[in-house]
Amino acid sequence: MVLTCMRWGIALSLVSLFAWPHLRRDWPKIRERWLYLLLMGGVGYTVFNFFLYSALRFTSPINVTLHQSAMPVVIFVASFLIYRIGVRWVQVLGYALTALGVLIVVSSGQPIAFLAQGGEGLNRGDVLMAGAAIAYGTYSALLRSKPELHWLSFLTCLIAAALLFSLFGVVAEARLGEVTFPVTPQGWLVVLYAGIFPSLVSQGFFINGVEKLGANVAGLYINLVPVFGAILSVLLLGENLHLFHAIAFLFVVGGISLAQRATRRNV
Repeated sequence: MVLTCMRWGIALSLVSLFAWPHLRRDWPKIRERWLYLLLMGGVGYTVFNFFLYSALRFTSPINVTLHQSAMPVVIFVASFLIYRIGVRWVQVLGYALTALGVLIVVSSGQPIAFLAQGGEGLNRGDVLMAGAAIAYGTYSALLRSKPELHWLSFLTCLIAAALLFSLFGVVAEARLGEVTFPVTPQGWLVVLYAGIFPSLVSQGFFINGVEKLGANVAGLYINLVPVFGAILSVLLLGENLHLFHAIAFLFVVGGISLAQRATRRNV
């Protein structure tokens, strides 16, 4: 939670430099939808980060990135339940392939045996990543209801909410005696990178992408996270890439191709 708090603090400091004129103009709308903005930033950013970082204590970075391919399924379900957005059978097949890829990872390449045992031996990291997927997938679906704000105003409000939520997490960690601060140049570089690129640049791009493509189509691109995540885990962290990881990739890419093609035809 210290990392989460610091990354959103850096992001808020930077985005505020450019967003201030838009915030002043959009303030009446922000005040009207403050609860929506607070919950979106808190759940979509801070709660998601909490589950994601916690999962990395119990499972590998490759597994964590592969689990994120479940997010488009969550987006699809949330969009249907909240907005009654229809879906074609080809999309369902694409989402099912994605879910099967996640199952292969969770079961370490033995999905049938895993299901036969009723999911016994489920890694704690897998459970935490399920929470992460639900948090960010629901956030992505609810972007459809975002108020008519300039994208910089909207992003600034979400980041401010994320920072506020993360402060409670830091206090909780402090009470548990688990607070960890960066003390090395590498640690500070990690914080700086997290504050600029995944917190500010990618979130801004994602919000714009949802505005232009819709949550269902934009959410499919989240499936590229496992691909890049696995490659970087091998190149930078020396992670081992197993055969079941490669098989899971095939299901993920296949799911993207089918669901994206069908979704674009519906747009």
